[in-house]
Amino acid sequence: WIVHSYKGKREEGWVEIFGYRTQVFRRALCISGYLFSCGALLLFFYWKPEWDVWANCVPCNLEEADIVLLRATDEFQRYKRKKVISLNLQHLLDHEKPEQLFSEDQESIIHRAIVRPGCKVRYIQVQKLRYIWDVLGKAFVRVGSLEDSHTCYQIHQKFGDGLTRRQRELRKLVCGPNAIEIEIRPIWKLLFTEVLNPFYIFQAFTQMLWLSMGYYEFASFLVVLSVLSIGITVYDLRQQSVKLHNLVKEHNKVHVTAWTKHEGGHQLESCHLVPGDVLLLEGQRLSLPCDAILLDGSCVVDEGMLTGESVPVTKTPLPQADNVQPWKKHSLEDHRRHVLFCGTEVIQTRPSGKGPARAVVLQTGFNTAKGDLVRSILYPKPLNFRLYREAFLFIVGLMFVATLGLIYAICVYAENKRPVKETVMMALLLLTTVVTPALPAALTTGIVYAQKRLKKRKIFCISPQRINICGQLNLVCFDKTGTLTEDGLNLFGVVPCQDASFLPLHSFSSGPLPWGPLCQAMTTCHSLLFLDGRIQGDPMDLKMFEGTGWEMEESGSGDPESGAPKTCSVVKPGPKASKAPSEGMSILHQFPFSSSLLRMSVVTKELGKDTHGLYMKGAPETVAGFCLPKTVPPSFQAELKSFTAQGFRVIALAHKELSLDAADSLRDLDRDEVESGLTFLGLLVMENRLKGETRPVLEELREARIRTVMVTGDNLETAITVGRNSGMIPSGDRVILVEASDPEDPYPASVTWQTVEDTQPCKEKNQDPCITIYDKSSSSFHFAMNGKTFQALQKSFSSLLPKILVNGTVFVVGPKIERKGGIYLSKSPRMDFGREGDTGQMTALKMAHAGISLSEQEASVASPFTSQTPNIQCVPELIREGRAALISSFAVFKYLVLYGMILSMGCALLYWQMQVFGNYQFLVQDAVAMAAGLTMSLTHAHPRLAPFRPSGRLISPPLLLSVVFSILSNLAIQTWGFVFVKQQTWYAQVRIPCFPDQASSLALPCGFTTDPASCFMFCLVSSHGPSQESSLFPALLSSFIGL
Repeated sequence: WIVHSYKGKREEGWVEIFGYRTQVFRRALCISGYLFSCGALLLFFYWKPEWDVWANCVPCNLEEADIVLLRATDEFQRYKRKKVISLNLQHLLDHEKPEQLFSEDQESIIHRAIVRPGCKVRYIQVQKLRYIWDVLGKAFVRVGSLEDSHTCYQIHQKFGDGLTRRQRELRKLVCGPNAIEIEIRPIWKLLFTEVLNPFYIFQAFTQMLWLSMGYYEFASFLVVLSVLSIGITVYDLRQQSVKLHNLVKEHNKVHVTAWTKHEGGHQLESCHLVPGDVLLLEGQRLSLPCDAILLDGSCVVDEGMLTGESVPVTKTPLPQADNVQPWKKHSLEDHRRHVLFCGTEVIQTRPSGKGPARAVVLQTGFNTAKGDLVRSILYPKPLNFRLYREAFLFIVGLMFVATLGLIYAICVYAENKRPVKETVMMALLLLTTVVTPALPAALTTGIVYAQKRLKKRKIFCISPQRINICGQLNLVCFDKTGTLTEDGLNLFGVVPCQDASFLPLHSFSSGPLPWGPLCQAMTTCHSLLFLDGRIQGDPMDLKMFEGTGWEMEESGSGDPESGAPKTCSVVKPGPKASKAPSEGMSILHQFPFSSSLLRMSVVTKELGKDTHGLYMKGAPETVAGFCLPKTVPPSFQAELKSFTAQGFRVIALAHKELSLDAADSLRDLDRDEVESGLTFLGLLVMENRLKGETRPVLEELREARIRTVMVTGDNLETAITVGRNSGMIPSGDRVILVEASDPEDPYPASVTWQTVEDTQPCKEKNQDPCITIYDKSSSSFHFAMNGKTFQALQKSFSSLLPKILVNGTVFVVGPKIERKGGIYLSKSPRMDFGREGDTGQMTALKMAHAGISLSEQEASVASPFTSQTPNIQCVPELIREGRAALISSFAVFKYLVLYGMILSMGCALLYWQMQVFGNYQFLVQDAVAMAAGLTMSLTHAHPRLAPFRPSGRLISPPLLLSVVFSILSNLAIQTWGFVFVKQQTWYAQVRIPCFPDQASSLALPCGFTTDPASCFMFCLVSSHGPSQESSLFPALLSSFIGL
């Protein structure tokens, strides 16, 4: 059979989709199988949904399918069964032809998804997202958001006036409600799901077997343990469900003002919003119920509830650029500055001359940023961690051993001519003792305790399985500003430029800066806001503005005719400011800072005058490139290096007079045009001090042989200096600056290697670039490079790039390049890397094996881990707990394997005598052994990181040899005890078979004594203790209690 399928992409990765059609005859056969198997076949189909589809359906074309089977293309290859739902749109026609209804939406995906002549839409629901069948594209496409193919101009023209009522009804029906609804799962559902777990089914089988053999007390003990385990799990799941429901329940109750085409504005509940609706933002505080693109006006948004970013963020309208580029590509990496994200709060709006601020709904429901956060909690991404694969292989191996034990028991009882029923039951009894039902749960016990300990230290996790991965980290990447260094910058001074020459450094401690263009730039070129009676915004901007002594206020001096907002920021001289022949300045328009452009600029107007000006600040090299060459001092590079080499952060400032007529609209200003031909004003020098915790933490990581790397967008020289001061680059180590250039006729691509202390680079153009290090320790060299070099290496020296990334220490790159570097590291088989920073590095934090966000919130969309302590102390804490969790999980797993083998060997020896352990003997052994196993998981992490990582493999020579030798030594001990007792003169052979209430052989006390002793010995041996765990006291305590 040829199965019609295709490969589609979701956020979680690629999936293969196969089409199937239910066949009546097959369905009838399966129902018969359910009845004859007493539900066992149905249970297997519940565990393996692909078997259910293969048995009930036949392959078919996806256009005809009523069932689809999704298969992930990762190494897990998991299947999901989804029913294809058909949505009838006939009731929308109202006696009209279908072409009239859908003519207004011909470019949307909805138009391509309508099946004619029946006017139906087919869709599937996957992880709370809806995918509709694209008839023309022959694929399932996600719906619930505007198409990314729209240009900036199309978004303004097509959606600027809102949707018609008919369009809204159609989109609402196809896209579904704008709601993030989390059902509080009923207890019976949770109980049903938990009980049908394969391991609880195995436990139920075990308990019935023991009951049928008369082990009433022991079986009751197992039932009580199972009920307690299920009850605790159901309670925890219920609490999580309630907590998540409470987190989002207010989201669906927001009232907004929407603008409908031909009808105007009207109030409605946010659940009725659809992609393409226009929202009117009229000044009041609003918790955004959807993702929206700002079309007109400006907004100040608090994104703390979503990303943890406590600094208010200014959102600017999407430009009406008339080009063919999709709107996201037009804005490059900074399209986010035009988007209002769901879950964030609009705290201030500034209307434009056209009226109130307007935004078009971009995404609704679970497609939004908040929906993505909720889905990441509901459906955590499967981890590429071999521990769980190897645990499964280990269990398969134990099942093979159990099968050998089964055969052994059958042979022994058959040889003694025992009844078939007794033979089968004793063989199954031996089978259940080999594979301990609690074995799979052993891998999570360490995680549970570690997560509780982390929570006490204000480190929160939305993906607990990643705690084990933290124990394997051998590389940690840090952001610089706000992570290694203080959030705020101290104003050190300013170096004015006059007539293309630098003047002496002006220190603000000696007095305020004199009036002039440089002072005007410092008072206006920022993103500060006057909110709730105080100035708020970026800490660096705040320090710069405070250094001038000026004051800020809101004013209605904007000119609506020119496109300026009705309210704009006004700055005026304060009591501490230098004398100025001006009443103040108003900030009319802002070109926001962009991480890809490395600059920002503002358009200003002096109060009482008609003169306009543009002021720019940003990275020195970037700003200098926009200035007239004759205004840039010849000593620019030398002056810049003199400050960056000392670790200062340097910002350049520039200015230009603008000639704007009254008819000119600020909204229509072309950024590239106005940001040209500037006059260089000078350098702003700021001091960025290290946090007190930075150096000790980096020293601890270095002693633990965990590499530390700095990834920042700051100046390369500054970053290297911070690396030296923090200890990331130890004293005496050399830094090799890597510079690469693209090929330019007639010169080929080249790589330059230069130590920072040297003045002459060493170029290699006609041979493979390489570095020969004659030192015994290669760690005495550290690579440093910028984003331009990264791109050149990627294009021309791709084989060299991974080696530099793995051995580099300082990288000054943008977010797009950092993402590419993260791909190299995440795919490296030798690297498990963590990333710490604030929520501005969202993509990098998500890409790391363990991303840690410094945030005030418990959960962040940016990363799986969130630390409320604003320093890097959380990194060693997380690694320590990860190692302790990993080792505890391994120890408990190993202990339970040995316990099962010890118990089964004891039973096997007794089978020679046609004997078996008594009821209370089994009960005492199991109860005490389980208590010892749980005690092992309580071990805390060691206070210091060891200079080696714990093994991340269950199937490894050391562990396998340890298990094998332990089993052999125990077998020898039990065999010796068994033989020793039989050789005694007082021993009497008992030929009567023994059952639970008949402990008639003297060999039973021998086995009952040697088995627990062996278990507690192995409990002690399995516990690692220092250097990864705190002590062996819990294991010693459990051994003492047991003995």
